[in-house]
Amino acid sequence: MILITGGAYQGKTAFAAGLLGISPEDIADGRVCTPEEALSAGCINSFHALVRRLPEPVLFTEELCRRNAGAVVIMDEIGCGIVPMEKSERVWRENTGRCGCIIASRSDTVVRLVCGIPSVIKGELP
Repeated sequence: MILITGGAYQGKTAFAAGLLGISPEDIADGRVCTPEEALSAGCINSFHALVRRLPEPVLFTEELCRRNAGAVVIMDEIGCGIVPMEKSERVWRENTGRCGCIIASRSDTVVRLVCGIPSVIKGELP
């Protein structure tokens, strides 16, 4: 598994496509895909958005790691900045952080992108 993370609009998807040769049809969009599609996708973009739509995101993430261990997961860092006033937004951020920790712990490679520049924080680039 490979985790690519960083702020919004930092070039994460383009980096994954360029480095790993992932084609657009191999990418499941976490904003609209079904959980079943994510479990079999070669790449899941906007995983943080999928977390928002799941009733049990931590359990789903553990299942994803078991069933789709070769996936590339792309997610925005959303835990920085001002803490939201709305409880549902805080819960989403906390769940996204927990899910990101699960994926990172089970990934061979973790990359953080800032301004399109990758920093490998775990493992090595393929």
